[in-house]
Amino acid sequence: MGYQKYLAEIWKRPLKGDHGKLMKERFIFWRREPTVVRIEKPTRINRARALGYKAKQGYVVARVRVRKGGLNRPRPSSGRRPKRMGVEGYSPHKSLQWIAEEKAARKFPNLVVLGSYWVGEDGVYKWYEVVMADPNHPAVKNDPERRWISGFSVKKDYRITREKLLKILQKANLEWSPGGEEKDSK
Repeated sequence: MGYQKYLAEIWKRPLKGDHGKLMKERFIFWRREPTVVRIEKPTRINRARALGYKAKQGYVVARVRVRKGGLNRPRPSSGRRPKRMGVEGYSPHKSLQWIAEEKAARKFPNLVVLGSYWVGEDGVYKWYEVVMADPNHPAVKNDPERRWISGFSVKKDYRITREKLLKILQKANLEWSPGGEEKDSK
């Protein structure tokens, strides 16, 4: 078994044993940090690499904190029909992971979000690490496997969906594999 499979096994039960003690210490530290923090190295290297991260210039990882629970609005003080209060049943129609990706994209507007993964959660917050790439960096442009990123222009639509990714790869004559790596179709 390679080291990445061992890492995956550890992350299946992240709060057990010595790893759990380490994670609880991290949560205490992470709570004091700002909402979006750029980090030097990913916490879960196997997940980051599966999403397209490489340990070279042009790739950025950010840890994002998102508040857990329903996003119910505060109860209005002035009167109205209960139907119009907006207290119950308010749903953003997005997952917390998607919200985390949008927060990271707003913080780093010149980068493209490749994906994100769960890192931890406590009673109040969830933390995700968002993998991003700079489409204008020479290291990204000159990499034949990741050249498709440089063809993507950064717009208000922050997230590359699977459909967009497949369209971009079809234009570049590349084939996408489920492991996250691109393969030449030749």
